[in-house]
Amino acid sequence: MSPDAVPDAVPDAARPGPPAGSGPAAPPAASGPRRRAPAAPPPGAAAGAGPAHRARGALAVLAATQLLLIMDTAIVNVALPSVGRDLGSGPAGLSWVANAYLVAFGGLLLLGGRAADLLGHRALHLAGLAVLAVASAAGGLARTPAELVAARAAQGTGAALAGAAAFAAVLALFPDGPARHRALGTFAAMGGLGGVAGTVLGGVLTDLLGWRSTLWLNVLAAAALGAASLRVLDRGRRRPVTGFDLGGALTATGGLGLVAFALVGAGSAGWTSPRTLGAAAGGAALLGVFAVLERRARHPLVPPAVLRRPALASANLLSGLAQTTLFPMFFLVSLYLQRVLGLSPLAGGLGLLPLSLVVVAVAPRTGALIARHGLRPVMTAGFALLAAGTGWLALALDAHGTFATTVLAPSLVLGAALPLAVVTTNAAATAALPPEETGLASGLVNTSQQFGSVLGLALLVAVAGAAAPGTGGPAAETAGVRGALLAGAALAAAAALLAVRTRPPAPATGAPHRDGAHRAVE
Repeated sequence: MSPDAVPDAVPDAARPGPPAGSGPAAPPAASGPRRRAPAAPPPGAAAGAGPAHRARGALAVLAATQLLLIMDTAIVNVALPSVGRDLGSGPAGLSWVANAYLVAFGGLLLLGGRAADLLGHRALHLAGLAVLAVASAAGGLARTPAELVAARAAQGTGAALAGAAAFAAVLALFPDGPARHRALGTFAAMGGLGGVAGTVLGGVLTDLLGWRSTLWLNVLAAAALGAASLRVLDRGRRRPVTGFDLGGALTATGGLGLVAFALVGAGSAGWTSPRTLGAAAGGAALLGVFAVLERRARHPLVPPAVLRRPALASANLLSGLAQTTLFPMFFLVSLYLQRVLGLSPLAGGLGLLPLSLVVVAVAPRTGALIARHGLRPVMTAGFALLAAGTGWLALALDAHGTFATTVLAPSLVLGAALPLAVVTTNAAATAALPPEETGLASGLVNTSQQFGSVLGLALLVAVAGAAAPGTGGPAAETAGVRGALLAGAALAAAAALLAVRTRPPAPATGAPHRDGAHRAVE
């Protein structure tokens, strides 16, 4: 028998007893006071310390994984000009050094999440980090653009496995409610820091040690995280594997990968090019086959009943919409700071530091806001702030401005909006889940976010190109970025209207709240 090791999200004290008729029960004590059983350790955390200490240690490792994966996207982007000069690659080849990572990452997140349920969160986390480390080393040794693109695709594979397992482990460690909201706030803070840290480190390492050092940094970081994972994450409870949906896994991965390939390549190949349309059609066809297979499979990769939950579908849609605005915003602001205001990559990265500091300050407090006001009002406020901040930023841009007069103030509003939108949508997408679906929920919400990022970047970059006058120069660049950001603000406003109508799933604990959600109980 091939056992799996999935951390159980239900503490032993809350676990139901054996069903009637399953065997004799232990007789009660004849006399004397009943002794309280020792508290069960948090699922997924290693033994040997207090439960709270173990949970904090596990969260630190899992959040650091999130930081590494977000940072990896930005750090390589900064190094791309140096890569092109060293390996003799043109703009098209360089674009796929970044895109290969995104295609593999987006295509494998759903499979990675389900694999976490089958193989165990720690096992898949370690496997993903190992793949990431080996692929990063291969990229650091690459001698041709093709070798580097292949290494980046392998990096995306490792990132998908490690990222899905890390998020699923957090869901298993922290039950639905304030503790999970605080943990999700930590993840959001790490995401906000990752982009800035990657930009700054990318600039410093490339200048001092060369572009290959940005890849070798991944090797060291993945090795350190793997060692820490062995210490603080439990192997998990073992349950027999009842089956695996191979057909669903292949069609879902192939379909998502082709759709990601079409989206990330649309900017260079064109939205109506045969390559873009062919990849999109092939991806849609495979996803259609996947939907048919899931209705017939004995052990589907994604049970159809899960996708029919209205609250889950709305939360994943909103999670994707948040990234549709946020991810391109970082790219477009960096473009404006460097190409219009003339800042260096390092200075441009530091320009996003105030935004990240606000994220770090607000994210840990999002759980308390949810407990006080309810999930839906905080979610709506997050998207409203996202729309207002993005619109303000668009209107503030000036070809002859400065960072302080154009970007600084609206970026602080966006720093507050990011954790409110991300934490609440993640909380809604993962509420009221049975333990055996934590990996599946992780795969679904991560896939929604990744495809929101890829779709948003493709759409808004296209809008920027269409909105920029053909004259070129700083004024044209500014007009293009302004048009793209206004489109992003419109998407965020539409998400805010959808959030008003969204009815989050009721958590396991809490009193009914006036908006249909439940107040979390500290």
